[in-house]
Amino acid sequence: MWRSQVRVVLLALCHRWTRGAGRSSRSTRCTGRRTLDVRSIVASADAAYRHWRRVSPAERVEKVAALAGMLRARAEEAAVLINREMGKPVPQAKAEVMKCAYLVDWYAEHGAKFLQDTECPPLPGFKRSYVTYQPLGVILSVMPWNFPFWQVVRMAVPTLMAGNSVVLKLAPNCFGSSLMLEELFGAVPGLPAGLFRALLIDGEATGKVLDEDAIRGVAFTGSTAVGRIVAAKAGSLLKKAVIELGGSDGYAVLADADLDAAARAVVTGRMLNTGQVCIAPKRVLVEKSVKAEFEKKVLDELATKKYGVDFGPMVHATARNQVADLVTATQAAGARLMAGGVDTAAPEGDCGSAFLAPTVLTDVRPGMPAFEEEIFGPVIAITEAEDDGDAVRLANQSEFGLGAAVFTRDVAEGERIAAQDMEAGMCFVNDFVRSDPSLPFGGVKNSGIGRECSVFGMMEFTNVKTICVK
Repeated sequence: MWRSQVRVVLLALCHRWTRGAGRSSRSTRCTGRRTLDVRSIVASADAAYRHWRRVSPAERVEKVAALAGMLRARAEEAAVLINREMGKPVPQAKAEVMKCAYLVDWYAEHGAKFLQDTECPPLPGFKRSYVTYQPLGVILSVMPWNFPFWQVVRMAVPTLMAGNSVVLKLAPNCFGSSLMLEELFGAVPGLPAGLFRALLIDGEATGKVLDEDAIRGVAFTGSTAVGRIVAAKAGSLLKKAVIELGGSDGYAVLADADLDAAARAVVTGRMLNTGQVCIAPKRVLVEKSVKAEFEKKVLDELATKKYGVDFGPMVHATARNQVADLVTATQAAGARLMAGGVDTAAPEGDCGSAFLAPTVLTDVRPGMPAFEEEIFGPVIAITEAEDDGDAVRLANQSEFGLGAAVFTRDVAEGERIAAQDMEAGMCFVNDFVRSDPSLPFGGVKNSGIGRECSVFGMMEFTNVKTICVK
């Protein structure tokens, strides 16, 4: 009972501390939460796992399914919290929470089938051979601030349904969201106490959590530099790791594309979450014969987007300044500014020094910061391509390989390019890349290893165990 009361009080304090500009610094005060140490929290999750793993997969799925209704009932409250912690417009934040509920529903429908034993041809002399999917134990979830509910739920729900428990380390500016998620999971009828726990710790302390014997795997979403460290440590401990890192998604716009649809997709995809999305269209490779026309359509589409609805402030001033520096450096290297820019005045309201106007850069070339680096903000970088083959080549000319897209009226050729030529974990034809519980999510190259969502995400933290009966 006392733990529930402490969570309620601290959640209220996090609400108060994270209002308005300066969200990140004030939210970190929530680290004063409770005095339970990491080992106690991990031990409680391990105890919950040892009970939960004995529950049948079908029953586990059925119990977790109740989370969907709870998310919908508190979507407005959660959206306000997300807005206060990381600046996302409330309508987008509510859509994020509702998408989480949809994911729970999707796994409620399909999860039990995914976890059923798979029959194999019996070995000679044996009467049966099959594969069963057993949970691993306590899984550490290290998640970023840009989708504080979606990133967590899409990892945790299939992982819990598979029989594991989860301890969450969310970004410090979103500790309020972390506590609310712990509260929601803790209130699901039939889930053992401690099955989902929140750790309010810093990055240095997070690294030590992996050393705990009860931790059997880690799911990490974040920067490539930190992801390498997490993957290396998990590897040294022989613990399973799913690593989802950055992206600099290349969108190839071919000469025969529907340019209105292409411009709409690029602008819509890039403005979501104020450009702070790993699978946003960051580089647009346009055949030169249609480049000028495409640019005009992008500017027209951008002009329809409204502050506070379609985009908002960035997460904090430091992030804004990092993006602004990349924009300035790209201009200094010869790119041309078509819209926005670092000197655009902030609108009236509570965004302070975290505002960066939606920006369009053109004549971006390989070697420039906007081409080579992931710009995590509302910046569209347009590069001229000689022809369709050059557009695809430029799209692939990146250390990242998370998402990609190709726009063409020749849908069969677009599908061929997407399937065979684009170097990415996800490639869409004639629309912007998005995540969905039914689709495996993840990348290649420096965008990470492993997959989330779909059946593949549910199986990441299972022991795929072979059984042979003679």
